[in-house]
Amino acid sequence: MQPEQKPEPLIPIEDVAKHFTVSVSTVRAWVRQGHIPRSTYVKIGNTYRFNLAEILASLTKNPSAEPQPALVTEAELTALSTQPVQLELDFANPDKDI
Repeated sequence: MQPEQKPEPLIPIEDVAKHFTVSVSTVRAWVRQGHIPRSTYVKIGNTYRFNLAEILASLTKNPSAEPQPALVTEAELTALSTQPVQLELDFANPDKDI
């Protein structure tokens, strides 16, 4: 019989910011952008409490192991590369920056 593991204590956002040596607003941005997964914190009202061990695991996992979504499909890339490109120059106003 194994002893029960105690859950990691949940810490405030200020402690997360201090641990990573960033501002609290940076941690909030990471939450909004999904860098800190929803499963690693609890939000009640405007109060967040974080599981630091889970955040560390999610931020340090190998990003190359996950497939990255393609910004442009192969077919779109082929279509773009075969279309002619026309450049237009405006010599009427030589003082205007291009």
